[in-house]
Amino acid sequence: MKLLNRRELLGHAAGFGAAFALPSAAFAASDKRLAYPPLLDATTSRLFQLEARTGETRFDDGAASETFGYNQGYLGPTIRVQAGVETRAEVHNTLGEPMSAHWHGLVVAGEFDGGPHQAIAPGDTWKPVLDLDQPPATAWYHSHIHGATARQVMLGLAGVLQVTDDADDARGLPSAYGVDDLTLVLQDRQFNWRGRLKYDPGMHQSMNGFQGDTMVVNGQIGASAAVPKGIVRCRVVNGSNARVYRLSMSDSRSLHLIATDAGFLDRPIALNRLTLAPGERAEVLVDFTSGRDSVLKSDDIINSAMGGMMGGGGSGSPFTVLPFAVDTTLPVRIDALPGSLDGQLPDLAVKDAPVRRLSLDMSMGMGMMFSRSGNRFSINGASYDSGTLNFSTKLNSIERWIVRGAMMMHPFHVHGVRFQVLSENGTAPRAENRGWKDTVLVDGEVELAMKFEKPASAAAPYMYHCHILEHEDGGMMGQFSVA
Repeated sequence: MKLLNRRELLGHAAGFGAAFALPSAAFAASDKRLAYPPLLDATTSRLFQLEARTGETRFDDGAASETFGYNQGYLGPTIRVQAGVETRAEVHNTLGEPMSAHWHGLVVAGEFDGGPHQAIAPGDTWKPVLDLDQPPATAWYHSHIHGATARQVMLGLAGVLQVTDDADDARGLPSAYGVDDLTLVLQDRQFNWRGRLKYDPGMHQSMNGFQGDTMVVNGQIGASAAVPKGIVRCRVVNGSNARVYRLSMSDSRSLHLIATDAGFLDRPIALNRLTLAPGERAEVLVDFTSGRDSVLKSDDIINSAMGGMMGGGGSGSPFTVLPFAVDTTLPVRIDALPGSLDGQLPDLAVKDAPVRRLSLDMSMGMGMMFSRSGNRFSINGASYDSGTLNFSTKLNSIERWIVRGAMMMHPFHVHGVRFQVLSENGTAPRAENRGWKDTVLVDGEVELAMKFEKPASAAAPYMYHCHILEHEDGGMMGQFSVA
C-alpha cells in the first residue's frame, strides 16, 4: 500500500523519480509551509504547565475533527528543559476521562514517570518533580492510560521534550528553533470522506497495530519545510501508533546521525537509510549548502503477523514524508558538519550481570479471541495486570536482558532507564542502536544492558512494553520496581 495524503503530497502520488525536487516558489503558491509546535522554554523558570484539553482540528481542507491536545487542540508544545537540574511540572486534566503525561525518555523516579499508575482524573492536577540528571537528548511525552493509550495518542495527546545543556553552539550544531533546528513529529493517520480523523481499529489493526494511509507531520498534511542554505538539524520523533519508518532522502544525500533516543553519539555517522520504530527518536543533520531542495521519504514497511511469520521488515512502494525547500532568505548559522561530538557511547560492564529473558507474545487465530488471560498480547505468557509486580531489581544494578519478539517486529520500550544494545540477532547493533537507547526495534532477538539509576516503588513501578500502542493496550506490558 502506498501512503498518500489527501492532496497526494503536492503531486508526488505517481511515485519517486525526477519529480522529487520541490521548487521554493511552491510556498508562495500553496502557503503550506510546515509549522512547528510552540516552544515552551522552562530552562530558566524550571517550571512548565500543561493542560490536557479537547479541540477541533482541521487537517488540510477537510471538516473539523474532534481532537485532544496539551495546551492546544492537537499535540502539545515542545518543552525545553535544562539538563542537570530539577524542573517542576503541573499537568491539569480538563478532559472528561483520565489521562496522563508519561515522560518518554526522561530518567526520573517511578512516582514521577507518568505511566498508568499516575493517571490524572478529570479536573485534577498532577505536580511531578523531574530530576533531570541525564545528558542532553530529544525525548517526548504522551498519555499512558492502560487500555486507552492508542486512542488518546491518536487523538493528539503527545508532544516533544528537549533536554539541553546550552552547549550546542560549542558543538557546532544548529540550534535556532524552527529555522535550522527542526522538530518533526511523524504520524500516519486515517480520515473519513469528510476529512475527519478516523480511528476504529478492527481485528487486523488490533493485531498488527494501527497504520494510516495519510502522512501527518506536526499535525499538518501536505506541508513543506523551509530550510536555510546550510546545515539543518532534524529531531525526528516517531509518534505513530505502529508504523515503522525507513527514512532516506530522495536524492540519496546522507542523513548524518548525531543522536539516538537518549543522547549524542561521539561523532556523526553518515547513513543512507535510518530505521525509526514507534517511540524512537533520532537527531540527524542534513546538508543543504548546495541550495538544492530534496524530499524525506520512507519505505512502506510491511510488519504483519498474518500467516504466523516474522514481519521481517519487507517493504512496498516508498512514500513522501516531508519535502524540504531551500529558502535563501533564512539565516545560515552552520555551514559545515562537525567532525566529532562530545557524546559518550554506552559501555556497560555485563560480564557477570544476571540475565533476564523476555518474550513478546501474540495469540493467533481463534486464540486471539479466547486467550487464557482474555487479552491477545502478553510478555512471557502473562498479560499486563496493574496489581501484579512482574519482578524487582536493585538500584544501580546492571542486568542483561534478552528480548525476543514473536511473529512480527515489536518496538520495545523500558521506562526510567537508558540502555545499551549489545547485539541484534547475534550480530553488532545497527548504527541507529549504537548510542544510548530507551526503545529498540526487536526483529527476532536483541540483547540489552540495563542500568537502573532511579528508584521505583511497587506502588509506582516502571513499565516495559511493546510500543505498538494497540499491543500495549492489549496486554503486552509488564512492570517492575527498583530499590
